[in-house]
Amino acid sequence: MGLAQYAVIAAGEEWGVLHDGNLNGGYATKEAAFESAAAAAALAIRMGHEVHVSVPGREEGEAALTKRPA
Repeated sequence: MGLAQYAVIAAGEEWGVLHDGNLNGGYATKEAAFESAAAAAALAIRMGHEVHVSVPGREEGEAALTKRPA
């Protein structure tokens, strides 16, 4: 089987999930984007794919889940 990669990334003031060159965005929090990626990853696992999910850490002065200042 193939490799399914999901990357949670900042998309302006929101968050998105990058997969196969497509950005699915509009998530208000990093956690919401992660949950979407995890659901997609679970399906990929059931299909037999190797799965990688990445989520960036918090930057200095940034709130834990949103792009707004802490």
